Amino acid sequence: MIQIQNLSLNRGALPLLEQANLTLHAGWKVGIVGNNGVGKSSLFKLLLGELHPDAGELQIPAGLSIAHMAQEVSATDRSALDYVLDGDARLREVQQQLAEAEAAHQAGRIGELHAELEAIDGYRAESRAHQLLDGLGFMPGDGERPVSSFSGGWRIRLNLAQALMCRSDLLLLDEPTNHLDLDATIWLEQWLKLYPGTLLLISHDRDFIDAVVGQVAHMHNRQLTLYKGGYSAFERLRAEKLSQQQAAYEKQQARIEQIESFVRRFKAKASKAKQAQSRVKELERMEQLSPAHIDSPFSFTFDCSDKLSSPLLTLYDADLGYPGRTVLKDIALTLTPGERIGLLGHNGAGKSTLIKSLVGSVDLLNGERHEGEHLEIGYFAQHQLEALDLQASPLLHLQRISPKSSDQELRNFLGSFGFIGDQALDPVGSFSGGEKARVALALIAWRKPNLLLLDEPTNHLDLEVRHALTLALQSFDGALILVSHDRHLIRNSVDRFLLVADGGVSEFNGDLDDYHQWLAQQRRNGQGSAPQAPRESRSLSAAERKEQKRLEAERRAQLRPLKKEVDRLEIALEKTGDALGKVEQALSDPAIYEDAAKEQLKTLLADQARLTREQQQIEEQWLEQLEALEQLQAELDQPGD
Repeated sequence: MIQIQNLSLNRGALPLLEQANLTLHAGWKVGIVGNNGVGKSSLFKLLLGELHPDAGELQIPAGLSIAHMAQEVSATDRSALDYVLDGDARLREVQQQLAEAEAAHQAGRIGELHAELEAIDGYRAESRAHQLLDGLGFMPGDGERPVSSFSGGWRIRLNLAQALMCRSDLLLLDEPTNHLDLDATIWLEQWLKLYPGTLLLISHDRDFIDAVVGQVAHMHNRQLTLYKGGYSAFERLRAEKLSQQQAAYEKQQARIEQIESFVRRFKAKASKAKQAQSRVKELERMEQLSPAHIDSPFSFTFDCSDKLSSPLLTLYDADLGYPGRTVLKDIALTLTPGERIGLLGHNGAGKSTLIKSLVGSVDLLNGERHEGEHLEIGYFAQHQLEALDLQASPLLHLQRISPKSSDQELRNFLGSFGFIGDQALDPVGSFSGGEKARVALALIAWRKPNLLLLDEPTNHLDLEVRHALTLALQSFDGALILVSHDRHLIRNSVDRFLLVADGGVSEFNGDLDDYHQWLAQQRRNGQGSAPQAPRESRSLSAAERKEQKRLEAERRAQLRPLKKEVDRLEIALEKTGDALGKVEQALSDPAIYEDAAKEQLKTLLADQARLTREQQQIEEQWLEQLEALEQLQAELDQPGD
């Protein structure tokens, strides 16, 4: 158990925490949320011993093993695989001791160390490291490359892999999804769900928080407030408090009206696609949540150009890529006003190449690209931040593209992006990554585009800005193509999906849950046996047809007990989850930690540990049985010869 008692923490003259209190129990997965600058990363440094309280107490169990994700990595010549393996400090110690014992020909010691290697799963260490690299989007062979050969974003992924490789009781992750694509984000989410230790997670990805954590600690007004549940539960509870502020009522209603207007426009399509139906439900849920953001300083829009062409942009029989390397072939895509498209696909499949080709920054290798007469593109990618003039202020950036506009008009516009007062005059070079991203978005919005091409626009943006961006995209009247690992933004901004895979672009008929299943199937296919050679094409004999029918009947008979077992495990999983939820709800009551309730607390903690183990065991059995069922079903669905 980690306890923060009456703790105060300052950063220079700025107080971050004042007599704050927080209790975290072993095995909890906790999301740390709060506006940028409130001290979330400083809280991690406090737990790591890099900062010390100015007052109060921090109690951490003795011998607690802590792993954390470093935000920077030096350009070392060590291979990526060795760098990840370095995360397992005990493995490296045993390997070093083993090398010394072998050099000294100490047979007894060598045997002991080999036994310890077995005990710490050391013989599978390289395999586990390769699995981490694969899950985080690295290509086969990347493990042998030196760390110095990777770009900054990929080095951060290596830091994440190293942290996950570390055997730990407490894992601290600060914005782990910032440099991940959607596939890697989904993989990391599943990994963290199975992590057995205590997890503290700083993230601005609300769907990621919802899926992983069971509690949320909110840093606000120099205090730490613990909420039961994920981010959505926290948001609802906080909304109840904030909605009581009468002074903010009109602003709250205006925001709700924005969402209701979008839902009315969209409901006509809701019966046509599963993805559309789920999106309307999500928007209706947002209706209730929006008051939680009534104190947000961000409220911007993407106004569309008054002049529209239809189509806005067309690719015809286009081959996309770079000299000597074709990435996508025979692409046909027509974009008209009102199109709202999300791009899905593995890392490296060509999503960014498609967007750059649409922008025109990458020439087509073959085919045609036609622009509408009034096309006005708004393009956001990470290199847009690098293109900002670090010496210029946000105001000067706008003045350069709109010299006839008044300073007051420009400053009012920048205020909607959170650049208030003198901050609009500060040089961009002093800004954080999130502030630079807001400057880039402001420059795009000022031009009034009719086609938005957004490639991972939420990297470095906090939850409040992401919420404002979601509302802005919902009311945008032009065409939109979006690549993002933020599933909440995707669900609430796009109508349909295109899948970029196998060198082409095709319609994806489904929603993000279907895409999750598609990814799982792709992984299963990749881990399965090698493809069989085509069988000889001929008709089956009567005896062979009879034998085939007999085998199919046997497999169908095998389906029944598997289905029954899957159903039983689902019911058991639900019951265990409900029981665990009741225990954790009881543990969230501050009164349970008073001296008078010691015995009850002891019982609850024991129940929590037991139910958590049961839940994990049942979940593993359920996944195993479900996979067996799906595999057998797939065999039955294959057409006969």
